Amino acid sequence: MSDVLGAPFATAAALRVAAYRWGLLPQARLAGPVVSVGNLSLGGSGKTPIVRRVAELLSAAGKPVAILSRGYRGSFRGAALLVSDGSSVLATSEQAGDEPVMLARSLPGVVVAVGPRRDVVGRRVEERFGPRTHVLDDGFQHLRLARDLDVVCLDVRDLADRTLPLGRLREGSGALARAHVLLLTRLEAASEWEIEALEGRLGPERVYRVERRIVGFRDLEGRTAAPPPRAFLLAAIARPERFERDATRAGSSLVGRAFFRDHRRLRAGELEGIARRARAAGADAIVTTAKDAVRLPAAPAEPPVLMLEIAAEIGDEARFRERLLAAVAGRAA
Repeated sequence: MSDVLGAPFATAAALRVAAYRWGLLPQARLAGPVVSVGNLSLGGSGKTPIVRRVAELLSAAGKPVAILSRGYRGSFRGAALLVSDGSSVLATSEQAGDEPVMLARSLPGVVVAVGPRRDVVGRRVEERFGPRTHVLDDGFQHLRLARDLDVVCLDVRDLADRTLPLGRLREGSGALARAHVLLLTRLEAASEWEIEALEGRLGPERVYRVERRIVGFRDLEGRTAAPPPRAFLLAAIARPERFERDATRAGSSLVGRAFFRDHRRLRAGELEGIARRARAAGADAIVTTAKDAVRLPAAPAEPPVLMLEIAAEIGDEARFRERLLAAVAGRAA
C-alpha cells in the first residue's frame, strides 16, 4: 500500500525533472557560477553545515560568494531580502528564517539573501554586488535555476526510506543520477561495510564522507566559553539526538532537555519556564544549537545560555575542494 501511495509523488517529481531537461520548463542562468547544496529528504541530513563549509572554501580561494536561500519559515513575502551584505546582518530570523541568519552571522564577507525564486534573488544580488559565485541553499529540487555543481547531502539511511507521504524522501533514489557530488552524513547510523557498500552503489568517485566536528561553546554574543560541567539542552531541530550526542562528546553531563519540533520559535515565557527547569536540575548552562540561538527571545539571566558550534568535516577535503573549484572555474571561463 505504501508503494502505491508514494508512487504519484515520485512520478510527479520525475516528470518535473524531465520537463526541465527537455526544455518544456525554462531554466534561468545567473552571470556567476552556481553551486547547489541540497538533499533528498525533509531535513536532518546536515545540509546547513555543508553550505557553510562550501562558502568558506570558495571564500578562501578568493571567490566573492553569495548564499541564496528560500528563507524557510521566515515572514518575508517579497521578491528578495538581503540578510547580510557581507559586513552586517540586516534581517532577523523572524523575517528571513533561522538558517540564513545563522549563516550570515558565521560567514563574514559573504552576502546572504532570501526569496522564493532564487534566480530573482541572484539577479538582485548581482545588480548590487556584481557577479559572484552563488551557493544555492536547499537547491536540489529548485530546478528553475541552472547550476554548475549539484552537491547532495545523503543520510546513510535515506535510501532505506520511502517517498512522501509515508516516508521523508522528496524524490526517489533515481534522482541521485543528476548529482555531481554526494556527501554521506550520519555515518554513525551504519556499519563500515554498509557505508562501503553504499559508496560502491553510488560511485566512489563522487562520494565523500562527512563527520561532525565539535568547534566548541560560545555565548550568545559569540564569545568562546568553557564547556559547562552540567548542561540542560534546548533544541528545535530535525534530529535532536545528534545534538545530545555532540554535547556529551564536548564534555558536558546532561541534566535535562527540552526538545521541540524543527524550527519551533519559543516565546519569552516558555524560555523562562525552561530556565526554571534548568535551575532546578542544577544546570550550569542551557546549551542550544547555533540555529536555535538566532531565534531565541531575550535570554534569562540564570543559567546562562550557550550555543554548541558544530562544523562539517569532509573526508578527503582536498579532492572535494578541487572538484568544487574546477566547476566554478569552468563556468567562469
